[in-house]
Amino acid sequence: MDTHSLAEHDSIPAEAETRVQTLLILGASGDLTGRLLLPGLARLIRLGRADGLHLVGAGSDDWTDEQWRERLDGAFAPALAKADDAGRAALQQVRDDSSYHLLDVTRDGLAELVRTLEGPVAIYFALPPAVSQMACSALGPGSLPRSTRLVMEKPFGTDQASAHSLNDKLSRLVPEQNIHRVDHFLGKATVFNILGLRFANRILEPVWNNLHIEKVEVIFDEDLALENRARYYDGAGALRDMIQSHLLHVMALLALNAPSTLHERDLRDHIGSVLRASTVNLDDPTSSRRARYTAGTIGDRAIPDYVAEPGVDASKGTETLTEITVSINNQRWSGVPFVLRSGKALGAKRKEAVITFRPVSHLPVGFTGQDAPTRLRIGFGPDTLQLELDVNGPGDIFSLDRATLSADLNETDLLPYGEVLDGVLAGDPTLSVRGDTAEDCWRIVEPVLKAWSEDLVPLEEYQAGSVGPDAWPSSHGRA
Repeated sequence: MDTHSLAEHDSIPAEAETRVQTLLILGASGDLTGRLLLPGLARLIRLGRADGLHLVGAGSDDWTDEQWRERLDGAFAPALAKADDAGRAALQQVRDDSSYHLLDVTRDGLAELVRTLEGPVAIYFALPPAVSQMACSALGPGSLPRSTRLVMEKPFGTDQASAHSLNDKLSRLVPEQNIHRVDHFLGKATVFNILGLRFANRILEPVWNNLHIEKVEVIFDEDLALENRARYYDGAGALRDMIQSHLLHVMALLALNAPSTLHERDLRDHIGSVLRASTVNLDDPTSSRRARYTAGTIGDRAIPDYVAEPGVDASKGTETLTEITVSINNQRWSGVPFVLRSGKALGAKRKEAVITFRPVSHLPVGFTGQDAPTRLRIGFGPDTLQLELDVNGPGDIFSLDRATLSADLNETDLLPYGEVLDGVLAGDPTLSVRGDTAEDCWRIVEPVLKAWSEDLVPLEEYQAGSVGPDAWPSSHGRA
């Protein structure tokens, strides 16, 4: 694999340390901008972390500046309600100075617009992946001012080849350090809760390996169904949408060796090392599973069969629930299965990493009751920590009972996209996805996708509102 991006990160270029003055959002009239980007930016502004920022929107909808500001009013309202006088003034200033441009991003007008803006400029591609790739193709080498940042939404490409091609295009436009491949799962709170837990506690780090850990699960079960996203989701499915795009990175954070520092080079090198060692063993028939929901109910909501959802093409065989077992082939983790599962329209939300420890080597004869494995659960929204232990039960001192030690983890003041934008504006690529890593995520899942395309893995079904296919151990808390 061409690792051209690795050479770019030996040191952060001086321009990457210059704070962004103008944020240009492409796809400004779209759902992502209104629902996630602008509220995240508003929280950032309210907290005084985007001083002097000029906001510019651009899109294919023929909006006036006033229509654009109406969108800002709606997105900024929650932040305004909690802002002090300085925060309200800053939000009002950004709103009043903002402008909107009708723009076909696949043509020359994008570079021309950027040249008129006060730099450094960050261009946020809040667009479908295919449109973002066309926009990058329309930008030629030397077309962007020095210090321009490019912010790309995941999924990054549609396969390893397209990710490599896009990396190549981007590297001709700006240095790797000025490319922010967004993964909002890698918000500062999530990342540093995992790293702090692992590396700051003597009780955990010595046992964080295959000698003491039996398996690791990363679960992201949603109770939301398709929610009118067929245009994107029916061409992606759960494996591309969630596991390739997000959960592999969470796995890498759980598995990486301790970096020397939290500098972006050290941290991202170690993430890359884990992913390069990762594979899915397709010789094991249980290494990948896929399923699709049928009609059911979730709470008081009636959920139609997935193939009956508007815009769905049943012939694509798109999965709405998937599970893969990843092997990390290095000294620390050889032999430990990493089970990654994500799905939609399930009966209960479950967003957590579960670390199951091996049984003790000897339990004295005489204990009764359930001898269950020690488990550490790290919750992602809400951010929680639970350690499940066996202790002496009440009444009978020889009987084992289950006890759970719980704690709430510290949350950030920022929304997930506020955390993303904070790094972009400051020129800090620590929590963005590096180019070679983006390609490796595709390398890991592509053999699975190929096996599915050849019908080597059955497409199972589960009722909306259920726990998933009954035959899957992970549906019952077992992997």
